Amino acid sequence: MRLGILGGTFDPIHLGHLCMAEETGEELHLEKVYLIPAALPPHKEKNISSFQDRLAMTRLAAQGSSSMEVLDLEGRRPGFSYSIETLQELHRLFGQPLDLFFILGLDVFLEIETWKDYRRMMDYCNLAVVERPGFHMEAWEAFVPRLQMGLQAGEQSNLFRAPNGNQLVILNRITHLDLSSTLIREKIGQGRSVRFLVPESVHHYIEEKRLYQPHGSTR
Repeated sequence: MRLGILGGTFDPIHLGHLCMAEETGEELHLEKVYLIPAALPPHKEKNISSFQDRLAMTRLAAQGSSSMEVLDLEGRRPGFSYSIETLQELHRLFGQPLDLFFILGLDVFLEIETWKDYRRMMDYCNLAVVERPGFHMEAWEAFVPRLQMGLQAGEQSNLFRAPNGNQLVILNRITHLDLSSTLIREKIGQGRSVRFLVPESVHHYIEEKRLYQPHGSTR
C-alpha cells in the first residue's frame, strides 16, 4: 500500500489543508491520504478546541472525497500526540508492505528537531515536505545535513534518501494557499466571514457550535 498521512491540530481544518492533501496524493500517486487530528499537540497552546469538535470538522471536510479519510488514532491514546507513536501504530494497523508518506509543510519541517525521536521517523515513513509561501529552497538545503539522519542527495535536486531507502522529497508544485487556522480563528473572533476559507460544512459546524467566538459574545 502507498498511503499518505497529514496530521495537524485542525482547529479548524481549512482549504489549505485539503489542497495540500489532495495535490500531494496526486503528485505521489497515493492510494489514500489519511487526515489525523492531534488529540493533545505537544507544541501547541493549551487553549484549543476539544478533540471531538476538531475531529467532527475534519470528518465533515473529508466527506465526498474518494482520496481522503479521517483516523482518530491520536484521540484514543493518552498523553501527548507524538508523531513517532502514530507512525508505529499505523504500521501495526496496516501491516506490511506499507509505503507511507508523512506530509508536512516546509515551515513545520524546519521545526522537526523539536519533535520526539525525530531521527527515527524515517524508519517508518517517507517525508513529503511541501514548500510554503515565504520559505524558499535555501531554507531546507542548509537544514537537511544538520539533522544527522544519514540523508544523502538523490538523483533529483528535491530528493534525499535515508539509509533504509526511504525518501525525503520536497514538493514544489503544490498550490500555495496562504491560510492558517490562527487567521481563521482571528477573523471569526472579529466577526468577519470565513465562508470561502473552510468547507461549507465546516463553516456551518463552526456557526452551530459557536466556536471561536469572542468571550461573552451572543452573535
